Amino acid sequence: MNVTKQRTLSRGDAGALIAFCIAGAAIAASFTVFSVLRIIELARGVDVPVLVEYPGTEVEAPFGAGGETITLGLDQATMTAPQLPMIAAVPGIIAQVIQIITIIVVVGCLILLARSTLNGRIFNRRNTALAMTAGATGLIGFAAVRFFDNMLANATVSALTDNAVRNAMITVEPFTFILAAFILSVIGTAFVIGDKLQRETEGLV
Repeated sequence: MNVTKQRTLSRGDAGALIAFCIAGAAIAASFTVFSVLRIIELARGVDVPVLVEYPGTEVEAPFGAGGETITLGLDQATMTAPQLPMIAAVPGIIAQVIQIITIIVVVGCLILLARSTLNGRIFNRRNTALAMTAGATGLIGFAAVRFFDNMLANATVSALTDNAVRNAMITVEPFTFILAAFILSVIGTAFVIGDKLQRETEGLV
């Protein structure tokens, strides 16, 4: 006869998980508010600050108390568009919408995972699916946010300079995403193996 044995967490562990859930909900709420405000700012299209990247660009600028001009490497800067064109605003809005969805899905999955853990079930197929969904959504979602934010920056520079200046092409840091994908695969493997071992152990009880 198989008996499913529920594991009880200590008060300290349970309190930590509850605090984690509260912090996750607060993070999701704050990101959502920030993104909504950014969407309103982009839709209004007046005096919109846009972060633009210029990798490998050198500029002459005054530096120090004496105001002596020196050469500086400019990696990124914030440009303010007096009137943001629609071709730039649309990808910026899409990026914020994707960010809201990504944060809500990731935090929601992790809260459900924490809730299941509070009930004494850590390794099962549902928790494995939650962990993998959170990881995959975060990986794909933030890559998409990066993609559309770069479209916003490129379109803004083109509009402000009448195509006279071209900033960086759409850039992606492959090492970051490769590392994130590796971590995700390790977590998924751990949950799959843990679920299998738990089912085998319960079958012996």
